[in-house]
Amino acid sequence: MLIDAHCHLDFADFDADREAMFERARAAGIEHFVVPGTTRNAWPSVLALGKRADVSVCLGLHPYFMGEHRLEDDADVKALEVALDEHPNVVAVGECGIDARFQDSLEDQWRLFDAQLRLAKRRSLPVVIHCVHANDKVARRLRQLALPKGGLIHAFAGSPEQAQRFLELGFTPGLGGALTYPRAQKLHRVVKSLPADGFVLETDSPDMPLSGEQGQRNEPANVARVCENVAELRGENAASVSAQSTANARALFGLAR
Repeated sequence: MLIDAHCHLDFADFDADREAMFERARAAGIEHFVVPGTTRNAWPSVLALGKRADVSVCLGLHPYFMGEHRLEDDADVKALEVALDEHPNVVAVGECGIDARFQDSLEDQWRLFDAQLRLAKRRSLPVVIHCVHANDKVARRLRQLALPKGGLIHAFAGSPEQAQRFLELGFTPGLGGALTYPRAQKLHRVVKSLPADGFVLETDSPDMPLSGEQGQRNEPANVARVCENVAELRGENAASVSAQSTANARALFGLAR
């Protein structure tokens, strides 16, 4: 059985067939889903999914949606703290992080990210981190803060050396559809280099389509294919990789068996 460690199942992309999507995932051997929050307005739909026994949820403020966040007086960060008080079943803070493609908002991104990291540290929660073109700077900040519960580096796309640095800090790289592309040679080297307890599998549904499915909606059933690709790269069988990833996700998010 597998866990999709990062999937946006609250997105409107699934409104027409959400239950059928869950059924396809179960048929593919996916037993649990971790759904991160991205904006304050989206938290209610994320929390509604969290009422399902097979879904765990995170709440955070994503750097891609800076225009939707209320930054004045840290309004959304304060709202996040209240939401964590009201919903103790939330398993992590996130999705939060840095997306250096958007230079015009970078200063505000760092301020918002830092506030969420400090909140996660106070609450002793892991964090789910979106990190684009900022691996070294993010790792440096994580080292300074020394978060007790570590977290997930979602859709890791750095080097083996950067992956090792995150692991040393208590953060687990997330592996998804990007590794299914033949051209992703650097990521393939990362997959081969990771220890057995050093990765989780994810889809980022409905985004990050797998090779051959460009332009199509991604969904959690595809974790099975990601697992097969990881197994092939590591020279292991898929059952072993599935067991490793599931155990790692349970440990990372504190999920019950």
